[in-house]
Amino acid sequence: MSDYKKMLVAIDLTEEAPQVLNKAKAMSQAHGAELMLIHVVEPVGYAYGGDIPMDLTELQDQLDKAAHEQLAGYGEQYGVNTDSQIVTVGRPESEIHRLAKEHGVDLIIVGSHGRKGFQLLLGSTANGVLHGTECDVLAVRIN
Repeated sequence: MSDYKKMLVAIDLTEEAPQVLNKAKAMSQAHGAELMLIHVVEPVGYAYGGDIPMDLTELQDQLDKAAHEQLAGYGEQYGVNTDSQIVTVGRPESEIHRLAKEHGVDLIIVGSHGRKGFQLLLGSTANGVLHGTECDVLAVRIN
C-alpha cells in the first residue's frame, strides 16, 4: 500500500457519518496524512427539477448554513482544522472529483451501503466517485 499524504473524506451528514469518519481518522493516523472533510449540498432546484417557479435562495442558504455547522462539529470532534473543512454546492461526484484534484488528494474516503446484489455494491455517489477519479478511493461499508 502506498503512503497517503492527504485524504478527503466526503460525508453526507447523516447519523452514519461517524462510521466513515472513524475509519478515516484511523487511516490518517496510520499514514500520518492530513484529513479534509467535505460535504456537498445539492442545489435545491435539483430536487424539484426546476419546475417550481419560486425563489429557493433562502432555503438553499439555510441548508448551506446547517451543513457548515454540522461539518464544523465533526471537524472539532475528529481534530480537523477549519481550513480543511469544505461545504460546497453541486453534484456530489463532480464536486468530490474537483476538490480532490484541486487539493492534491491521494485518497478519497466515502461511505457505501452494503446492499444486496452486485450492481448495488456501491451507492450511486460512491460509484460515481470511483469512476472518474485520478486517485485511490476507499468505500467504507456502512452497517
